[in-house]
Amino acid sequence: MSVPAVTAPSVPGSRRRVRRNKAPKWVDAIRRPLQQGGEMVQLAGQVFGSAIRHPVGYWGEVRDQMFEILKLCWIPMMVSCTAFGFGAPGLQGGNLFLLFGIPERLGSFFIMASVREFAPWINAMVVAGVMGTAMTADLGARRIREEIDAMEVLGVDPIRTLIVPRVLAITLMTGLLDLVALAFGVLGGYMASVWVLGANSSAFFENFFANATVTDVWASVAKTTIFGLLIGVVCCYKGLRTQGGPIGVGRAVNQAVVISFAAIWIFNYVFTTILLGLNPDMQVFK
Repeated sequence: MSVPAVTAPSVPGSRRRVRRNKAPKWVDAIRRPLQQGGEMVQLAGQVFGSAIRHPVGYWGEVRDQMFEILKLCWIPMMVSCTAFGFGAPGLQGGNLFLLFGIPERLGSFFIMASVREFAPWINAMVVAGVMGTAMTADLGARRIREEIDAMEVLGVDPIRTLIVPRVLAITLMTGLLDLVALAFGVLGGYMASVWVLGANSSAFFENFFANATVTDVWASVAKTTIFGLLIGVVCCYKGLRTQGGPIGVGRAVNQAVVISFAAIWIFNYVFTTILLGLNPDMQVFK
């Protein structure tokens, strides 16, 4: 003899109360980026904590990663910085100076245009687009193949093994590549000023070095190094949190690039504002 199933009495309005307690979509849209930002900061802390507590055993991998970044990025960096320096600030700014008969003054203009702004910016864009995407795709593929899960089961720290060398390599190499970006950015301006607009070569460099300061150079390298840190942390975070198979890897790569670009733009604005506020003499051109 079967016993009839006993169902719990339905409470009027219970379904309505559940719907009412669910957070609105806009709250989730705000909470998710904040949560991911906090997790990225936490990942950066774990990376530096692991690197500082045991500063041995990973420098060989850092060297290999730095060589890979140099091999993949220096040609796009050279072409992009030269072309951009020749085009936007070179020809456009040079034509403006030519109206006043002083195309040589383009040398002083390139302190602001190249050294402070577009060379670090293009450097970070190239590194994020070339190496940041590769890092995200590699870590994402390892995640969906469950390699990272296997490392954790075997007691191998994936942060120490995979993330620390990549973040350190991309941070250091992005700062060093800024020197390459500065050189080729000024070369593009020189080509526009001297070869196209007919400025005097010696006067161009005289105006450039008359306005160049040590603060300009170290601030440019320091800013770009922090750009590299942002790229490394964001791309490694997105690679580690990849879900959804191969489609998820592509989604993670797209999100990593977008977030890296946004972080670079925001930090560049804050850094440049503070730098010029603390050094008002940098805004006076000689």
